[in-house]
This record gives sequence, C-alpha cells and structure tokens, in this order.
Amino acid sequence: MDLHLPSMATTCFVSGNTFEEDERVVSRLLRRDEDGEVVRIDVQATQEAALELPKGRVACRWIQLFKPRVAEENPDKELKLTAENLFLTLADPANELSADDARLVQFLALMLERKRLIRPQGRSDDGTKDVYVHRGSKTRCEVPRGELTPEFFIAVQSQLSILVGSPELETEKAGAEEDSANEQTGPTATK
Repeated sequence: MDLHLPSMATTCFVSGNTFEEDERVVSRLLRRDEDGEVVRIDVQATQEAALELPKGRVACRWIQLFKPRVAEENPDKELKLTAENLFLTLADPANELSADDARLVQFLALMLERKRLIRPQGRSDDGTKDVYVHRGSKTRCEVPRGELTPEFFIAVQSQLSILVGSPELETEKAGAEEDSANEQTGPTATK
C-alpha cells in the first residue's frame, strides 16, 4: 500500500508561522470531499483549537516534534508514504494515539508482521501493549492490544478507504460513467 503525499510542511496550516526546531506539530491525513485527494495538514499544537479542516474525512492524526530538513536528505524519499513508515510514524512513543489511530496501528502491525518487516517481542510490562521491533531501524514499537473482531476490521476498512479510496465508490463511479456514455451514444449491439 503506497501513497504519495507531501512531506511535513515548514509552516503552520492555521497561522502561517514557521515551525521551530523541536516544536510540537499535529499532523493529519485527510481525503478532501471536493476532489478526493489525500492531503496532509500540519499545525502547531498551540493552534490546533483554531484549526478548521477542509470538508473531508480524517484518516489519522499524530503529534511529532519538528526537525528542519538537513541539506543532504532526499525530499523525494519522504514523498512516498508507505504502510511501513505510516506505522513507524503513528507507533512512535512520542505520539499520542486516539482510539481510531490505535486501531489503525494495530492493523498495520499485523500487516507488517506478516511481511516480516517487524518482529513481535512479547508484551509490555503492564500487558496492555504488544511490543514489536522494526527490522530495518531496530526501533522498538508498542502497539495497543485489542480484540480482532468483525467490527474492528470494518472500522479499519473505513479508515483505510479514506487513504486509498473505497472500491465501492470507484465501481459506482465507473458504472455511472458507462451509463452516461450509453445514454449519449445508445446501447452497443452485441452478437
């Protein structure tokens, strides 16, 4: 699952102020209703209350510390948001997860464990989280535990449809376009 999204902004979506190094920045992924495009919105944590989101559905939210880009870094590498780096971003210990985001992180952990990109390391000391180690970076991630019920997968499907599009909507859209073409040219004859 790959998405192409802009990297973290250097200015606040609300105030337009430039982010300072180590400043808390709240980020969201959102699919806009007007054009269906997935966008990233970055805002200073102190300005979050004043945030007016564009019409659309929020897929996830996370908080991170702003780090200015180093001259040698490849910005094109950050443009590609994969399931793997979405997981690492959301599972970062500094991130405060909502219940919805915790569910998404749990699903991504299942997917990445299956692909052998993370390894299970047992449970946290309090037993409320599963511990994983990312093979590439050796990062230790704690993922909230939850029941894998049908409701869990329906909710995750809803979140993922925000990011990658809903198959039902794409099918309906294609069907509507075909109906429109048939109305204009008439039905096609078949032998």
